[in-house]
Amino acid sequence: MQQAQYQLIIVGGGPAGLTAGLYAARGRLKVLLVEKGATGGQVLVTDWVDNYPGFIEGISGFDLVDKMTAHADRFGLEKKYATITALNLTGEIKSVLLESGEILTAKTIILCTGARPRKLDIPGEYEFSGRGVSYCATCDGPFYRNQEIAVVGGGNTAIQDALHLTKFASKVTVIHRRSELRATKILQEKAFCNQKIDFLWNTQVLEVRGNKNGVDSLLLRHHNGDESVLNVTGLFVLIGVTPNNELLPLDQLRADEGGFVITDGEMATSIPGVFAAGDIRSKQSRQIINAAGEGAVAELSVEHYLGNQAPDTPLNCSE
Repeated sequence: MQQAQYQLIIVGGGPAGLTAGLYAARGRLKVLLVEKGATGGQVLVTDWVDNYPGFIEGISGFDLVDKMTAHADRFGLEKKYATITALNLTGEIKSVLLESGEILTAKTIILCTGARPRKLDIPGEYEFSGRGVSYCATCDGPFYRNQEIAVVGGGNTAIQDALHLTKFASKVTVIHRRSELRATKILQEKAFCNQKIDFLWNTQVLEVRGNKNGVDSLLLRHHNGDESVLNVTGLFVLIGVTPNNELLPLDQLRADEGGFVITDGEMATSIPGVFAAGDIRSKQSRQIINAAGEGAVAELSVEHYLGNQAPDTPLNCSE
């Protein structure tokens, strides 16, 4: 049988991948982390993280990633910055094909490819991302105490998060392109009864406006074609997330209807020896802290899996 180059390959270098890599390197596995860009994932472009345990005053996303990477490096985690073009996850030995043509093999794989928020793709959205435009109410809500903000979306996440944001903001305007919400009825009832929440129906955001201090208004278009300006200091775009699953062989993996990978509680996928952690998993909450925790669980599951496999060469204690 072919001998694998690695015991474990981690695909993706966000919080889940870095934590799995830290645990694996510290556990003295022969491990490689493959990342196509810089380590950190979405955290790298997060302006400020205020809810990660241990950082009482908060920390910038860049600095948090820098510390996570340095921690993994301390244990000698091997990393390769390269683009993966194909994965073969079946069989006892898994293979990873790189854009360069190099083929890497491993006994186990942890998929940490993450997800990305769906964007409005309008002027100002990118420029003010992290400075008034957010995609995570749990992460950024406390920054908007006693301010007027807006939420775009009409599904469960948008309405749940709008309700959450009323804990901080003085007013939350929900902007929805349809005439009714898609959220469950109980959430709708809670939102309609909340005096801090207003609704703008059949309305789209055309542009995010602001200055050096951040967002100060939104340009809106209503169903009759009229335009108006809404003065807010924050915009939460909550229209869903898209899994980074383009390179994953979904014909080999179980995934939900949204394309997120289904695992059990130990992060094991439907394929023996293949695990998933972080935002690529099918789940409700996507936070830095649970991505890191899932990375740790996935790596410990890898150790358990490898411990139940026959060694490549017989153990000779007489040597």
